[in-house]
Amino acid sequence: MSAITNKYIDPLSDFGFKHLFGGEPNKEVMIDFLNALFEGEKHITGIVYNPTELAGDEKEHQKVFFDLLCTGDNGEQFLVEMQRAAHDNFEDRCNFYLSRLIQQQKLTGRGNWRVKLKEVFLIAILDFKMKNCLSDHYLQSISLVNTDTGKIFHNGLGFKFLELPKFEKKEDELESQLDKWVYMLKHMHSLDQIPKYLDKRIFQKIFKIAEMKRLSPEEQLFYIALSQQEEDDIGLFECRIEKATEKAEEKGMEKGMKKGMEKGMEKGMEKGKYETALAIARKMKEENFDKEKIAGFTALSIEEIESL
Repeated sequence: MSAITNKYIDPLSDFGFKHLFGGEPNKEVMIDFLNALFEGEKHITGIVYNPTELAGDEKEHQKVFFDLLCTGDNGEQFLVEMQRAAHDNFEDRCNFYLSRLIQQQKLTGRGNWRVKLKEVFLIAILDFKMKNCLSDHYLQSISLVNTDTGKIFHNGLGFKFLELPKFEKKEDELESQLDKWVYMLKHMHSLDQIPKYLDKRIFQKIFKIAEMKRLSPEEQLFYIALSQQEEDDIGLFECRIEKATEKAEEKGMEKGMKKGMEKGMEKGMEKGKYETALAIARKMKEENFDKEKIAGFTALSIEEIESL
């Protein structure tokens, strides 16, 4: 089924993910998801959304752009990322993101480290299996531990990797709230009604938010165009990697060639998203949409929109 004919938006698309999880009016959706993910480790009762663009302290430090960032009621920060395609050094990127969050904390106390750092967690929803597979379970929870005893050394920093392809439970096999969340994330875009095992108030709200007919004309235009571009980018990425690997194997240079292709394709995918945003902005200008609305949906600046 295409994005145009589906009843519900795809929660794994860039637009769908941010539409469901990233709005202040719908923050109870994110709260329920986080509580299901931490399964008693933490209990979050409130969150505040933070800017997703983080600049470095020095000019030469590149900006980083997160998918979603929010702060819990105890000051802990949750960085939530959606990743459709695998790429090399993904774990390095996750470490870098968390290190930037820690580095941005402004400690006011002096001497003897009297001020405690805020807890930081990175949550990655992955539509692929990680290369560094540490578990057959669909959720990998990573903390700093003592490698001899297995005891946690520091619980203020952690990762949670949700690998959707590892989840194979059917609707009548769902047990935990997290099971239900993962089932919804994997299958929502192909459903035409709420499954009876998900008939709970929070899921009723999620499915209601996700209905295509509830999107504004601008949102529908943006979602369809961006979803089609994402599909094209991922398909092109996988196709070129496969061809590059085949050629590299013939020449005995598999590792280097594959890594080089992946790096180039990541840049190409970013360029593709930007070009898609420009194309959508042009179409919205033709339809006489307000410039501020165009900027809000495409993340382009007013100056870029006016120059089209």
